[in-house]
Amino acid sequence: MRLFRAIAAVLLAMAVMAPRSWAAGIPTADRRSGFSFMGPDTQAIQNDDTSNPGMLWVKDGEALWNARAGAAGKSCADCHQDVRAGMRGVAAHYPDFDAAEGRPVDLEQRINLCRARHQQATPFAWESRELLALTALVGAQSRGLPIAPKADGRLASFIATGRDLFMQRQGQLNLACANCHDDNWDKRLAGAPITQGHASGYPEYRLEWQTLGSLQRRLRSCIAGIRAQPYPYGAPELVALELYLMQRAAGMPVETPAVRP
Repeated sequence: MRLFRAIAAVLLAMAVMAPRSWAAGIPTADRRSGFSFMGPDTQAIQNDDTSNPGMLWVKDGEALWNARAGAAGKSCADCHQDVRAGMRGVAAHYPDFDAAEGRPVDLEQRINLCRARHQQATPFAWESRELLALTALVGAQSRGLPIAPKADGRLASFIATGRDLFMQRQGQLNLACANCHDDNWDKRLAGAPITQGHASGYPEYRLEWQTLGSLQRRLRSCIAGIRAQPYPYGAPELVALELYLMQRAAGMPVETPAVRP
């Protein structure tokens, strides 16, 4: 309880701090991956594929990629062939606009749309081992490539919504995402470093979770942390936030599957 009160006191203090970069965000020259805020031991885990626990999901994803499923009896490989060639660079562009849905979808949603439309199979549940595995597999094919959101005018209003949500104070602590990740990065909260919040490695393995998790899981966790009601998985608000975060991180390298504390 004392620790909780201390964290709450720090967060409340941050809520009234003068913003460092509220309107302009973080200058490109100052942007840093969450990797740079980690200790050397955690960095070593991410850098070594034989130690990175997220690679277990990537391996599971390889099996799922080649497994036929649904009434159509098709596998991902039947349409996209070898994942290393067919999916190179794909994750760096998501979320992307889906014309049939008339809205942007993130990579998890794209996988489930393909599963429903082309395999005629039941979509995977959010945060399921299978969905995380396929997302991690596709994401890993873009490792080292720059995040490159598509220049699609249909996405403009959704990106604006995501930016507004990033800047919007909410919850009992009256905090916005920007209060931590734009205004107070490189400071500490209850002993842990405050990062810039760049979504460059999802799905990622978090030591606090002891498992792999999606960006939407992390966003919901942050929203709950400021004592606001999290949006449900797949909500348009979460996808809009994802869109803005990828715009905010444009040019930074993809790290999937990243490892974080």
